[in-house]
Amino acid sequence: MDTQAIVEALDKEIARLQEVKALLASSNSTALTGDLKRSVGRPKKAATVVAPKKRVISAEAKEKMAAAAKARWAKVKRAAKRAAKAEAAA
Repeated sequence: MDTQAIVEALDKEIARLQEVKALLASSNSTALTGDLKRSVGRPKKAATVVAPKKRVISAEAKEKMAAAAKARWAKVKRAAKRAAKAEAAA
């Protein structure tokens, strides 16, 4: 192909693309352009969600829970000690 033929082919292609661009720009179809408008940046918050208030535990209740936890661990340790003694005796 000579240079003149290439230039003519490019001109035809440019003209065709300009026609397509004009058709798309004039079309107000939502199928082509989309129905949603987007903005730049971070998305807006849909709704503010209020977190439930945290429950407060009294000092007395905390002491009871700590005592119960210590009692559970003491029970586990006693059982382990008994098992070790029984194993040593056997």
